[in-house]
Amino acid sequence: MAGYKEPGFQDRVAAAAKARESALARLKAKPPVDPELVAQRIAKEAERAAAAAQRAAERAAERQAAREAALAAKAEQAALAALAATPAPVLTEAERKAARDARYAARKARKSSK
Repeated sequence: MAGYKEPGFQDRVAAAAKARESALARLKAKPPVDPELVAQRIAKEAERAAAAAQRAAERAAERQAAREAALAAKAEQAALAALAATPAPVLTEAERKAARDARYAARKARKSSK
């Protein structure tokens, strides 16, 4: 049985030339690019880009609306907190007596209707 024979310089050069020629043949065998197909691809890509830009604009508008709604809600909460923080009006003795009498009369009316 023969052993492994190391390829010489000439063998390596010939193999490289053969590989180069086969690669060139594969490249030449490729069909030419159809300009109509390229134009269609470019148009599809432009449509995708426009749709993506539209979606991005819609998302930005939604985020802006959400921010404005949050700010409005925060302002409303602040207004309610300010309203709740205002002290209750101080009633005079006569006003307190009138309110107490009204509660008493309402309680009597409820008891008498039973």
